Amino acid sequence: MEQRTDLRVLLTYINPAELDYQEWINVGMALKEEGYSAADWDAWSRNDKRYHSGECEKMWQTFQGNATPVTGGTIVQMAMDRGWKPDPGRELDWDDEISDDAIIDKNWIEGREVMEPAAWEPAKELITYLETLFESGENVGYVVRSWQNEKGKYVPQDKGNWDRTAGQLIEALSKCNGDIGSVLGDYDKNGGAWIRFNPLDGKGVKNENVSDYRYALVESDDMELEKQNAILRELELPIAVLMYSGGKSLHAIVKIEASDYTEYRKRVDYLYAVCKKNGIVIDTQNRNPSRLSRMPGVERGEHKQYIVDTNIGKASWSEWVDWIESVNDDLPDIEELGDIWDNLPELAPCLIDGVLRKGHKMLIAGPSKAGKSFLQIELAIAIAEGQKWIGWQCTQGKVMYVNLELDRASCLHRFKDVYEALGIKPENLKNLDIWNLRGKAVPMDKLAPKLIRRAQKKNYEAIIIDPIYKVITGDENSADQMAKFCNQFDLVCTELGCAVIYCHHHSKGKQGAKNSMDRASGSGVFARDPDAMLDMIELDTTEALMKQEENKAVCAAIKGWLEAHWDHCDELSWDDYLSSTALMNYCENKLDKWQMKAINKLVDAARAKAKNQTAWRIEGTLREFPKFAPVNLWFAYPAHRMDESGALSDVQPEAEKPMWQKGIEARKAQADKDRKEKNSKFEMAIENYRFENDDRYPTVKEVFERLKQDAEAVGEGYPAEKTVRNSLKRMGYGLDKNTGRILPRP
Repeated sequence: MEQRTDLRVLLTYINPAELDYQEWINVGMALKEEGYSAADWDAWSRNDKRYHSGECEKMWQTFQGNATPVTGGTIVQMAMDRGWKPDPGRELDWDDEISDDAIIDKNWIEGREVMEPAAWEPAKELITYLETLFESGENVGYVVRSWQNEKGKYVPQDKGNWDRTAGQLIEALSKCNGDIGSVLGDYDKNGGAWIRFNPLDGKGVKNENVSDYRYALVESDDMELEKQNAILRELELPIAVLMYSGGKSLHAIVKIEASDYTEYRKRVDYLYAVCKKNGIVIDTQNRNPSRLSRMPGVERGEHKQYIVDTNIGKASWSEWVDWIESVNDDLPDIEELGDIWDNLPELAPCLIDGVLRKGHKMLIAGPSKAGKSFLQIELAIAIAEGQKWIGWQCTQGKVMYVNLELDRASCLHRFKDVYEALGIKPENLKNLDIWNLRGKAVPMDKLAPKLIRRAQKKNYEAIIIDPIYKVITGDENSADQMAKFCNQFDLVCTELGCAVIYCHHHSKGKQGAKNSMDRASGSGVFARDPDAMLDMIELDTTEALMKQEENKAVCAAIKGWLEAHWDHCDELSWDDYLSSTALMNYCENKLDKWQMKAINKLVDAARAKAKNQTAWRIEGTLREFPKFAPVNLWFAYPAHRMDESGALSDVQPEAEKPMWQKGIEARKAQADKDRKEKNSKFEMAIENYRFENDDRYPTVKEVFERLKQDAEAVGEGYPAEKTVRNSLKRMGYGLDKNTGRILPRP
């Protein structure tokens, strides 16, 4: 399910008193269009002095819909115009969407009585409040002067005071003998007094003057005090101070512990959303961090403003959030093994025999140009057709291939090319679905719900995602972030009941000396999260082995042509079929020039393909099955094939060779290099002499003198004349016994 912003939260940014009639109507129509209730519209509309009871319900009935309905986007835009910003990412440690399951039902919860203090000690009430919420040196804002507005309601007359610290106020209150008016100034008992619950910087009382975004106010006027008291406690809110306002509500000063204003707003949104889902209709005017709350220790009409309790609920914001999420989770119940010992659930059947079960995850890791995408296409085809995949039998079923990298045409052609290269008849193309998303990829946490929605009724056996670097969210070297990323694959597996298969690249550098689980780039989570991990590493083939593979390819090409076009194949022995030289000699003696032209074309193509193929080894780390022996493959575009002959079994990756072998090969390579450089100098000396002497070849002595002259000019050593003579012989030059001059090579 995709994340959906709660429009009721957005309404807290919109003051209905600022809207004209049509804008107010649009809000109602948008709420109805998006599935909210008339009560939601009515609760928000109550914040406007123009509100009339029953009007919302009456208008609601007239909203019948039309061809161009007013949608939730109208409310979103209105909220954004007033400062709301969509959350750009998962900055907090809880899910973006709060569970629809409320923790409590206010209709069933029993009320909890609010007890007025037996002994009225005004100064003590206020001192307790200050000591609980503030540090000694923090400035406190408060208002004691009030006036009665046109509705008869007493409201603050001015911005009040903010120039004294909590320590100064506590000291003065301790000496006032209960007369807090002598410390703060006299207040009108009809209106009471107010205090700001967050510390200020001593320069004003606006939001920007808040020095620490520590608390938020939760207040509701629409239910009995006893119910408010019970629900606030049942919700385990991290309440620093719970006090009676002297009117219709309790004021809960809740620990928010935000690092800045942006985080404060997000946390307050979350807090208010939880409260609303559990029956507390919040007064949205209280969301500002510089908001005034009722001051304890003063009288208000016939009632007193007093502290009901302090430090109740969870100890901190983070502890409360963890608790909320745990209460609302959908995790399965704990099982006692003894209860199910004799009736264990059946294991999921195999999707890839001996490697992967249905509904599990598999990662294919390897370096660039290993043909990982082709390997996954081969797997998709094998599952769709019920064929073997590099030696493992696959269960036939429906597959979705999510293409994030190739353009649509290239991807579709690649499937056809692989079908033909594997020699598999496309008899079950109905089992293959391709979702081309190049240029449209989104992070995996956004892609997963979209994928699930599209795939829910398809009954896929596997979904292949290629490649995952296009959808990675967060730092791939962070275990925490990559664990959250990989959890999206679990979500797809669980929701769809299918396997998820994906590939990832190796880190830089030679990988042969590493364990197969440690070759994938980034956090080790990549290797440890999937149920099966197949790792590819390139093998360092020798020149002799590649010549052998070239011979096989040429033999296969000629044999195929002869069997299709030549009626005298019985003239050839089995030994002849294993030698490309013997086959070519036979063809040159038996076939006409047109037939040889066809043969040569096939042979050239076979040689080129054999020379360009690369050798690979696949090693596996499996959670559900025993470890398998390494699988050796050849990759010749566009498909992999098994090393049926076992020629690759003894070939090692570059980094896995022992040091003595590396030393021999290095010395041999250096000797070859030195020999080529020396031969090049000899040939250049000969050719330069010929250029200067009418194409006549020099004597050995003349070559020696030229080499000596060139070496002395740059301060290098030079070979002896005898060495020059022997080297020229090894290079294939002859020597005229009569003239002593060098003879050209045959």
